[in-house]
Amino acid sequence: MTRRLTRAQDGRPAAPIRIVHLGLGNFFRAHEAMYTERASDADAWGIAAFTGRSTAMAEAMAAQDGLYELIVQNPEGNEYEVISSISATHSGQDVAAFVGYLADPAVVIVSSTITEAGYLPGPDGGVDLAHEAIQADVEALASGRTLDVTTAPGKFIAGLLARRAADAGPITFLPCDNVPDNGHMVAGVLSSLATAVDPTLVAWMNDNVSFATTMVDRITPSISSEARQALADDEGIEDPAAVATEPFTEWVIAGSFPGGRPDWESAGAVFVDDITPHELRKLWLLNGSHSLMAYAATVVGHATVFEAISDPTVAGWVNDWRDVAARHLPLPADEVDAYRAALLERFSNPRMKDQLSRIAADGSVKIPIRIVPALNADRAAGREPIGAERAVAAWVLHTRGLGAPINDAKAGVVAEIGQGSLAESVTKAADYLGIDDAAARASLLALATELEAKAA
Repeated sequence: MTRRLTRAQDGRPAAPIRIVHLGLGNFFRAHEAMYTERASDADAWGIAAFTGRSTAMAEAMAAQDGLYELIVQNPEGNEYEVISSISATHSGQDVAAFVGYLADPAVVIVSSTITEAGYLPGPDGGVDLAHEAIQADVEALASGRTLDVTTAPGKFIAGLLARRAADAGPITFLPCDNVPDNGHMVAGVLSSLATAVDPTLVAWMNDNVSFATTMVDRITPSISSEARQALADDEGIEDPAAVATEPFTEWVIAGSFPGGRPDWESAGAVFVDDITPHELRKLWLLNGSHSLMAYAATVVGHATVFEAISDPTVAGWVNDWRDVAARHLPLPADEVDAYRAALLERFSNPRMKDQLSRIAADGSVKIPIRIVPALNADRAAGREPIGAERAVAAWVLHTRGLGAPINDAKAGVVAEIGQGSLAESVTKAADYLGIDDAAARASLLALATELEAKAA
């Protein structure tokens, strides 16, 4: 017999809501919500979490008082922990609730895990004002129909307008997505949208809104049926909101929190002045390796990270890429080497069922930041960054329908790149990614041709 979680039997009482989070996904539940749960002052910091498009997770968690099981999949066996830090869950479509929270002086942090695409950034560092949904939100916000917004930036601005009207005090935005300098990115998006809606809001934001930058690291795949069954067998719990993750976790934060924040240090978070070296280390060595495998390893028939890294050929490709990335990381060589060794151990955890098809999503926004900077830097230094170019070549094949299924926020861009001959696709991809070196383009075509011949 199994049962559902309930605060009458599990966890601790719901804490007062002081954090609002957008993006009630697996990673958030395995990372920020866990750090908040383990903070020394957790009983003072509850989270109101909103889903993205789907309402299913909010409904599932509401049925069990916001609780869920965190399953840490150690190679030798699972550990289980009930997470109680989420005090309320809502559909992402419930704009009224979202705006209401931001108008409450008790709420002092807005965090998010919506991927870079969810912020709808434009090429100039602001929001993409040409995007149809952003244009609709600008019209709704400017005309006072704040509850009609549909995008994440639109919801944030609707909430800030309500907070200013309520004179609710300072607030900090805490993006937790794999984007370089994510706090600066969100600041640019929201400032430009505020300018388009109500320029006077920008001055208020300058005085009352801060933007923290984060580096987040924890591999969190979709939960497997085996993990769910283990939870039922070991703990007697049936939990549709359970999340399975690896033992490793890291959270590095830079920025100010004028309204206060949880004691995340007591849970292992690290606060620094300069986050750039930390985020580049993770973005290139971990995320870049993930992207390489998501495109190249699926072409040769692998479905998970564990399967891919267990293939000596793929492991060699990953090592080739990390050699390129390591040359351009502003960190001591011994620290880079230690992180590479730790990553190999993490990827080799047989209990982790991390699907490469999940990682392959949104390559049009991931490849430009995970792979291309080191590729171009290496070419500019007169080297031949085969490890980086193989990742781009594999993504070109992905746009042409090989390997993992296409699931991309810029589906039109991907479709256009994938049309025509392989040589034409390589040229279009290089143009899109800003890879101008002629030798690099020739290498991309040669590597794509070679990899295409290996297709399973």
